[in-house]
Amino acid sequence: MDRRDAHRAEVIPISAAPSATTPGQQDAEAAQDTPDTPDTADGGETPTRPSGHGRVGVVLVSQSEELASAVGTLAVALGGNADPAPVATTGGRLADGPGASAVLIAAAARRVDQGHGVAVLADLGGAVETVQALLAEADEHGLPFPVRLADAPFVEGAVAAVATATAGGDLTAVLDAAEEMYRQRKIQGSAEG
Repeated sequence: MDRRDAHRAEVIPISAAPSATTPGQQDAEAAQDTPDTPDTADGGETPTRPSGHGRVGVVLVSQSEELASAVGTLAVALGGNADPAPVATTGGRLADGPGASAVLIAAAARRVDQGHGVAVLADLGGAVETVQALLAEADEHGLPFPVRLADAPFVEGAVAAVATATAGGDLTAVLDAAEEMYRQRKIQGSAEG
């Protein structure tokens, strides 16, 4: 197997994919019969939705399920909201061990999809490449539409994405919030060169 094949997305038939929804999600989706309305109470341009009307989902992909889960827990906890946006985490391969599985990522995207898009954040190069390969073959994997990969730092981006999605931001706002974290400096220099 050459290097290109090592990152090729695993393709499975939709009928064999892990369930995309849980009974609780099905009840919530059934209750979403009313159309979404923008909420711009703060005068901003970011369209938002009340929490009961569905929000952007967030998928956190790491080489390690434990790391992905910890970052997801942190992002939700820092949001301080009793009704956070849907967040799914995945890491490792189907056969166990470090890596990223397109099958698990696709299942996670379907689980968090509420009809308003899914933002994906990935930690290391292998996870990023797996997500990119998956997105290149989105129809074959039965991905919801739209699904976008954020070019963002994993931890800070996850916190920003979850907070923005929880607040009702649309997919563009969620991605922008995550990607803005690259521009946040941790050390402020007094001398500019």
